[in-house]
Amino acid sequence: MAAEPPRTLISSSPESTRALGAALGRRLPAGTLVALDGELGSGKTCFVQGLARGLDVPCAVTSPTYALLQTYPGRVDLHHFDAYMEGRERALLMDGGLEWMGREGVAAVEWAGRVEDVLPLPRISVVLAHAGESRRRLSISVLGEGPEAARLAAILRALAAEGEIEAAGLVEE
Repeated sequence: MAAEPPRTLISSSPESTRALGAALGRRLPAGTLVALDGELGSGKTCFVQGLARGLDVPCAVTSPTYALLQTYPGRVDLHHFDAYMEGRERALLMDGGLEWMGREGVAAVEWAGRVEDVLPLPRISVVLAHAGESRRRLSISVLGEGPEAARLAAILRALAAEGEIEAAGLVEE
């Protein structure tokens, strides 16, 4: 199966970004890796907060920059990882951190581009960019091949087909 092109969406607010994350989180199975990239303040943590909502995580999610990793219990556990400080994070990943994180939950890695060479495939890639004061451009795709990649791509297609992208307040670019 050939890789599908990224779907590019425009979010008009942090809540729209969270709503898209929540719609995705409601569908993701344990073992999924979501790799997020983007400039400071582009909405990576907002997206992860939405994922948490969709995974039925009952507590507040914050950026784990200084803690490296936060695990939040939910219907499916969320393992929230921040690779901003690449050296520490790379060591954790190389010592089996991602294998442990993704086994029984959904792993979300912020600043994934800094450690992408050690991130497993397949994975969902979300790249966020500023598109105005409160607007953000989100490019979402599946990286990798095989049956698991096809399953993740079907989840992304279902978000659009079932109107969840529009319901979240996003428009396709």
